[in-house]
Amino acid sequence: MESQRKQDKTNSRLIDIGAKTFISVLIMLFMLMVVAIVLTYVLPKGQFGVNADGTENYGEYTRIDGAGGINVLKGIFAPILMLGTSDGVNVIMLSVFLLVISGAFQVMNDVYGIKAIVDVIVDKFREKKFLLLAAVALAFMAFGSLLGLFEEMLTLLPIIVILTLSLGYDSFTGFIISIVACGFGFSSAITNPFTVIFASDIIGVNPMTNIWYRIIIFVAMYALLLLCLFLYVKKIGKNPEKSMTYERDKVMRERIAEDVIIENARKIRIAYTVFFSVILATIIIFSAVSAIRDYTVIALAAIFLTGGFACGLIASKDFKKVAKSYLKGVISALPSIIFILLASSVKYILVEGKILPTIANAVNDAVASKNPYLIALILYLIILALEFFISSSTAKAMIVMSILGIVSIGFSKETSVLIYTFADGYTNLLFPTSPVLLIGLSMIGVSYFKWLKKSAPLFIATAILVAAFVCLAIFIGY
Repeated sequence: MESQRKQDKTNSRLIDIGAKTFISVLIMLFMLMVVAIVLTYVLPKGQFGVNADGTENYGEYTRIDGAGGINVLKGIFAPILMLGTSDGVNVIMLSVFLLVISGAFQVMNDVYGIKAIVDVIVDKFREKKFLLLAAVALAFMAFGSLLGLFEEMLTLLPIIVILTLSLGYDSFTGFIISIVACGFGFSSAITNPFTVIFASDIIGVNPMTNIWYRIIIFVAMYALLLLCLFLYVKKIGKNPEKSMTYERDKVMRERIAEDVIIENARKIRIAYTVFFSVILATIIIFSAVSAIRDYTVIALAAIFLTGGFACGLIASKDFKKVAKSYLKGVISALPSIIFILLASSVKYILVEGKILPTIANAVNDAVASKNPYLIALILYLIILALEFFISSSTAKAMIVMSILGIVSIGFSKETSVLIYTFADGYTNLLFPTSPVLLIGLSMIGVSYFKWLKKSAPLFIATAILVAAFVCLAIFIGY
């Protein structure tokens, strides 16, 4: 059959990390590990106190004199040793999750499932392309802001990329309206359970208090993102070669532009529509119910494994071909697993080197100023520094908010939560210790350093807005 012959001919990897990108990120992350090891020899050692129930008391700090730095071999093998810790469980789950969704999307791509769905959407919005981009960006921002979703949105990046390419844009546009938009929503949080609600609970305030202010912030940040998006698509519209993904996209566009007759296209669309409806329902339900929230990734992995394979069989009716395609997708994601292990090992080195409590204790010492605006700035910078080494929102909240709950800093606890939310979120799109950022960039074939250069104006504008909103919050007594 013609469609099957073309499918075999163009059966390329959906996620393809180039050797140059892989090596550059690998070197950068290894250097971060080296810096962390050196810090364990430079900074004083310390430990937190212990509560009556055996948990750590983050408000009590004791310096440890005479302790040396972490064993160098232990630091070098941190990516492996870290897997035996509680953080290792999360890393393993995230890694399995990535492998599973990579296989599922590779199958979807190879059986033309993505093309079958995207063609319909493009036909309906052909005359309103930017409106569609704005709507998709708003949806992803809402997921991040209301439900605290970020890692899970990687599952939709391949489809969004194909969509933007079909509309005449590039892969980077797809990255902006999905991963960047979701990160902006996570940072401009309204009810994000991992930042606003969790931090509010620790510090003892009602997360719904003055929610109107966070809504205004969300709208302002959405407007900034749309402006960035508009300027970018206008630029590549005039000169497509300005795109960072120009060469890679040429190959993908050839596949999208193929005049392929998709057999049973309606059945394929129905199968994948049901598939993604189940995924979205799972994300919403599991994120809304606190008792099962920790099992979101596990549930999604199971759905992508079974549903991805089932939809592939419905589309191709060829078990061997689907299995081969799934395996190809899994293999293509393996370099990203290495990135995750290296990035996550930095915290392990700091903990084993007994300097993480010292860094956390610096928060208490640094906010001793009487000027609330200066305190807010210092607090923001300290949380930024912690974010570089600890990407987990809940882990930082336990360290930072537990301390802020017992010290006098000259502004409301609600403002403390706002500062924490700002400092925790935007760096997920900026720091190389963010696995989601590295994986997302690798999916579209953009190096971290190119992204850093391209995103600099956006994050400078973001920093200005953040400073303005924090100062205004203090001024009006938010």
